[in-house]
Amino acid sequence: MEIASRLKELTPSLTLAIDSKAKAMKAEGIDVCGFGAGEPDMDTPEHIKAAAIDALKAGHTKYTPSSGIPELRQAISQKFSRDNGLEYKPGQIVVSSGAKQSCFNAIAAVVNPGDEVIIPAPYWLSYPEMVRLAGGEPVIVQTKQEDDWKITAEAFENAMTPRTKMIIINSPGNPTGSVYTREELKAISEVAAGEDIFILSDEIYEKLTYDGTEHVSIASLSSEAYELTITVNGFSKAYAMTGWRLGYLAAPDAIAKAIDSMQSHMTSNPCSFAQYGGLAALNGDQQCVIDMRDEFDIRRQYMCDRINAITGVSAVRPLGAFYVLANISGLGIKSQSFADRLLSKSNVAVVPGIAFGDDRTIRLSYATSLDIIKKGLDRIEDFCKGL
Repeated sequence: MEIASRLKELTPSLTLAIDSKAKAMKAEGIDVCGFGAGEPDMDTPEHIKAAAIDALKAGHTKYTPSSGIPELRQAISQKFSRDNGLEYKPGQIVVSSGAKQSCFNAIAAVVNPGDEVIIPAPYWLSYPEMVRLAGGEPVIVQTKQEDDWKITAEAFENAMTPRTKMIIINSPGNPTGSVYTREELKAISEVAAGEDIFILSDEIYEKLTYDGTEHVSIASLSSEAYELTITVNGFSKAYAMTGWRLGYLAAPDAIAKAIDSMQSHMTSNPCSFAQYGGLAALNGDQQCVIDMRDEFDIRRQYMCDRINAITGVSAVRPLGAFYVLANISGLGIKSQSFADRLLSKSNVAVVPGIAFGDDRTIRLSYATSLDIIKKGLDRIEDFCKGL
């Protein structure tokens, strides 16, 4: 018996594996400081949970249109107009079972076997695997710490070949926390427009920016960028709804229609009652988002200061998301070995940068309590001193 060839080189998610191992250790009574999981430690706001409960009680438990209920697609359309300066009709929006599915839908809709997709590294670890599943070839472009881990328009242009079909931009980014400026995105969009290259803009961390940093949707920068961009977003990060599995994308009409058709054969539709929770999230009071972001900001500043005080370790202060990417190259140890030894000797879980295409780094999430952050960083500092 032989599995499909496209699955043979697929790499399991290291972030989920590390999180599972840390949870197993905790279940055994071990005091583990977990910096691995990419999800808020806060609960979903009550008004969102109440909306889903009301939907269940009202009998909204059946199939919905494959791209989502009309009310939610309309609310997302209004959100794009209000927050991003983007005009998408509800028919251009596809609601999916998480932004992860939306990213895969976007890639599968335009990438043919042999097409190349440019992915700046460090990258969210699922991007290359999604490209491979679609039959494409990921082209990894290494970014620099001195460039805040962001690809430049020049590096993008140098990486292109006649087979380049798409570039993936994640801003704010995972694992780097980097946020592209309006000028940087404009330069990238102009390169893409010059060669009709699609842009997958993953904006799932949009609401989590700091120090007055502006989030810019690349599709808003020109009519050419709009026609080439598939914009992905969702509810997991901003509204602490990771387990709800609810995301969405917006795209030019022809692409949105194709994705709608594809999704109708994959998952039929996103979870019915979760969509009513999403509707409440978009239409309700946004103070819950502000409060969560402010709490993350306190943790961000503390974690960055502590990491940069450790000899041999450095980090760019992230302007978005809830991660710090720490460069450990000064310690003379690779990321997987560092992470394995740190967990076994000091009971601290981090994600090795090799999972994100950069073996010089580790990723720490500050989506956990300040007490755990303080205790975990004490252990990391002691661990590094002992190397």
